[in-house]
Amino acid sequence: MSATSVTVPGIVRSDGTLELEGKVALPPGKVQVTVEALSLTPADHPFWQLLQGIWAARQQAGLQPRRVEEIEAERRRFREEIDEEIAETGLLQKDGNASPVVAGR
Repeated sequence: MSATSVTVPGIVRSDGTLELEGKVALPPGKVQVTVEALSLTPADHPFWQLLQGIWAARQQAGLQPRRVEEIEAERRRFREEIDEEIAETGLLQKDGNASPVVAGR
């Protein structure tokens, strides 16, 4: 009696294609493929347990992760500050001043 089911490890690529890590030990013919995502880290791994402890402590302390909107607003603020500093440095170089003044110093 031949096997009707085998498990073969594989990788789903960024383009959605599936790459198997070995040959499929079944006779030629139609098959049905079920893909199951595997955990990268076992739940009992010490690192994973450390992270879960940190997350639990943060939640217990009432700390909440920042929202995407808050992070994006901060990135825009930083980008604007950098653009201003670059513009100021360009003006100083244009004026021939060799020592740029850094904002906030």
